[in-house]
Amino acid sequence: MKKAYKIDVDCANCANKMEDAAKKTTGVKDAIVNFMTLKMHVEFEDGQDPKTVMQQVRQNCKKVESDCEIFL
Repeated sequence: MKKAYKIDVDCANCANKMEDAAKKTTGVKDAIVNFMTLKMHVEFEDGQDPKTVMQQVRQNCKKVESDCEIFL
């Protein structure tokens, strides 16, 4: 399953940090963060609950970029 989320991030480098953090999250098959459109596209592993996984993605992204936001 794939979903798109609106994000708020200050720079392209921060967006790259968010993408890396999201990709390392359990339950995420792939993630792409686009700084220009302020969107995060996440593909979830089979059988994963997107809501639960995205809570962890948000926490992981906050660890690498404290002022970022993902609108769930």
